[in-house]
Amino acid sequence: MIPTLALTIGDPAGVGPEIVLRALQVEDLHDRARMLVVGSRSVVAQAAEALGLALDLPQAEPADSRWRSTPSLVPLLQVGDLRSDDYRIGEVAANTGAASVQYVKAAAELGRQLQIDGIVTAPINKESMRAAGVKQPGHTEILGEAFGAHVETMFVVDRMRIFFLTRHLSLRDAIDAVSKSGLLRLLEHAREVLVELGVEKPVIGVAGLNPHAGDGGLFGRDEIEKLQPGVREAQELGWDVRGPIGADSIFHQALEGRYDAVISLYHDQGHIAAKTYDFMRTVSVTTGLPIVRTSVDHGTAFDIAGKGTADPTNMIEAIRLGTEMSAARLARANATKA
Repeated sequence: MIPTLALTIGDPAGVGPEIVLRALQVEDLHDRARMLVVGSRSVVAQAAEALGLALDLPQAEPADSRWRSTPSLVPLLQVGDLRSDDYRIGEVAANTGAASVQYVKAAAELGRQLQIDGIVTAPINKESMRAAGVKQPGHTEILGEAFGAHVETMFVVDRMRIFFLTRHLSLRDAIDAVSKSGLLRLLEHAREVLVELGVEKPVIGVAGLNPHAGDGGLFGRDEIEKLQPGVREAQELGWDVRGPIGADSIFHQALEGRYDAVISLYHDQGHIAAKTYDFMRTVSVTTGLPIVRTSVDHGTAFDIAGKGTADPTNMIEAIRLGTEMSAARLARANATKA
C-alpha cells in the first residue's frame, strides 16, 4: 500500500502553485505516493498555463483507492471560490491569505476523515493572513488547532534533525520564554518522535543560548539557571541528553552523527544552521499530529512569483520526506494489525 498525500498550494499570489505543479512533473514521486492538490481550480489552472503544462485536473476522490496521480493527471480538491482575476500575483491581499488557510484546513479535514496519510504544504504569507484576520501565525498552529494536538516543529536536512524550543517570537521574548520546564516538555516530545522514526535510544543535544554556552556564567546565567538543571533532570529520567553545548558547534556535531536531534532555543538559531548547510533541502515537519505533515521551508517569494523561475527542489524534498514518513507509518500500522 502506498500513501496518499494532499499538497496544498499555499498563498495563490506566491510561488506555491507553480512549485507544486513543477514538483509533480517528477515522475518517480508518483511511483511512491498517490497525490492530490488542494486549492482553487482557477489558480491552479493559471499556474499550469504560465508553466506551459497541459494538465488534466479531475475532481479528487481520495477515498477511492483506484486512482493514481501522474505528471499529466493531477486530481484536484477544489476549495473556496477564489479566482485568478480576484488578486494580483506578488502582492499582499486579505483574500489570498484567507484562501491559503482554507486550503490547509481542507487538507486537515481529509486527514481527520482518514482519507489521506500526509499533508505537504507550500508557503503561506503571514502579512496576507494577518490582513485576513487570521490569528494563528503559521501552518504549525493552524494544524495543531485543527487536530486538537500538541505540536512542535522539526527541521530535517541530511543527518541533522532540529527541534525548536521557541518559534515565532521576537528574540527578546524568546530569551524570556526559555525555561527548564519547557525544555523538559520538548525533550520528552522529541524522544517520542525519534522513537517513532525508528531511533531506539535517541541521543539529543541541547544548544546553548549565550556565546560559549555562557562560559560558566561569564556571558549570562541562562545555561546555569535553566538549561543545565533541565538537562540533569532529563538524564536522571534515563534520557541520553547532552549539553548545553555552544550553538556555534552543536549543529556541525549533529551532522557528524553525534546527536540524533538538536534542541534549538529560538527560531533563527536552528534556521540559520539548517539553511546555511542546504537551503533548498531543509524540510519542515510538524510533529505530534496523527498524520504526517511536511513543508517547504521558504517563503512565498512574491518578487519572483508568476515568472516560472521558482526552484521546486524544496517542494520535491518535502514530498519525498512526506512519502517516506507516511509509508513508514503505514508499515508500522500494518505490522501492528498482523
